[in-house]
Amino acid sequence: MAQLLGLSAEQVDGIRPLFSKGRGVKRVEDRKVLSGITPVIQKGLRWVDAPAADGPHKTLYNRFRRW
Repeated sequence: MAQLLGLSAEQVDGIRPLFSKGRGVKRVEDRKVLSGITPVIQKGLRWVDAPAADGPHKTLYNRFRRW
C-alpha cells in the first residue's frame, strides 16, 4: 500500500489506539480518512471540498470531531 500522509505502517500502528472504534457499519480505512482530513486543515478547505478519493466529506468531518 502506498504511504498515505508519508506515514509508514509502523507509525500508523503507533497512533491506532487513538482512532475511534467501529459502530457496526463497515468503516472507511483510518489511514485514508486521515489523508483526507489533513488537506482540509492545512489549506483551510471546507469539508465539502475535501478530496473525494479519501471518503465522503461527512465521514471525514465526523471522524475529525470524534478524534
